[in-house]
Amino acid sequence: MFAVIKTGGKQYRVAADDEFEIERLDAEAGTTITFEEVLLVGDETGTRIGTPTVAGATVTAEVVELTRAPKVIAFKKRRRKSWKKKRGHRQHLTLIRITSIAIA
Repeated sequence: MFAVIKTGGKQYRVAADDEFEIERLDAEAGTTITFEEVLLVGDETGTRIGTPTVAGATVTAEVVELTRAPKVIAFKKRRRKSWKKKRGHRQHLTLIRITSIAIA
């Protein structure tokens, strides 16, 4: 069984026991969270597509840890002008493990 969920403005295809990183959620490590915005659910019998979400479908996940992505450097320079700008960014991420997909 698999599902497509929406969180942080992005869509993810998930299945049971999947581990992946999403944008930072306000949750501590070890807590469980429930995703209500399930856009699609598929299993052996067929696929249910939501309009825009599947009614009664939920995806439960466990927060494994709160991490940060590798640093991304944005460097701008104008030649012969003695002008340069260097900025860095590290995105805050949440590592989650999908525990179950349920349809009511």
